[in-house]
Amino acid sequence: MKRIVLLAVAVVTMTAGSLAQRRGEPPPPPPPLEPGASQADVDKALVAAPASLKDQATVIKWKKDFTYDTLRKGTNRLVCYDRSGFPLQQPFSVQCTSMGNLEREAQNLKAEASGERPKSEEMLNAMEKDGTRAKPEYGSMWYAVAGPDREHARPESHITIAVPFATSQSTGLPDNGRGGGAWIMNAGTMKAHIMVPNR
Repeated sequence: MKRIVLLAVAVVTMTAGSLAQRRGEPPPPPPPLEPGASQADVDKALVAAPASLKDQATVIKWKKDFTYDTLRKGTNRLVCYDRSGFPLQQPFSVQCTSMGNLEREAQNLKAEASGERPKSEEMLNAMEKDGTRAKPEYGSMWYAVAGPDREHARPESHITIAVPFATSQSTGLPDNGRGGGAWIMNAGTMKAHIMVPNR
C-alpha cells in the first residue's frame, strides 16, 4: 500500500480516538490560560477541534500584524484560532491545524487581508514561485467550522490533509472526488492535499 494512504489512515485513526487515555486513567485537565486570556475566546476557537485533541490543544489569537498571542499553551501538536470576520472569512469562522502550519496560516491571512480572492491567490502563488511560501507540515490536518453565526456554523464538508508535492501516482488516490471517497487536490504542488469527506 502506498505510503500516503497509510499515513492518512493513521492520522484519521489517531484523531478518531487512539489518543484516548489508558483504561482507568482520567484524562489530564486542560492546561491553564495564559495571563489576560479569556475563557470565552478559548472556548470559541476550540469549536473546530476534534474531541480527542480538544482539551490539550494550544489556542492562539491572531493580531493585526499577522503574529499571535498564545491564550493557552497545550500539550499536543494541535493549535486552534478564531478567524471570525477576517477578510474573506465568514462572520463565525474557527480553524485548527498543526503547530507546524502557523507560518503558512499567517501568510494566508496576510494575503486575504486584501479582501479580494483573486488578489489573495495571486499573492500566494507568487510566494510559491519565489520560494517564500511556507510549506505545510506533511500529513497535518486542517479542521474548520464556519457560518453566518455560531448557531448556524457547520464543519467544512471535508477535512484536508496536507501532502506537499504528492501526486495521484505517489498516493494511489484519484485526482477528483467523483468516486465519493478521499482524493488528492492540487497534486504535484506545494499545496497538494487529500480531501476527506466529512459529512
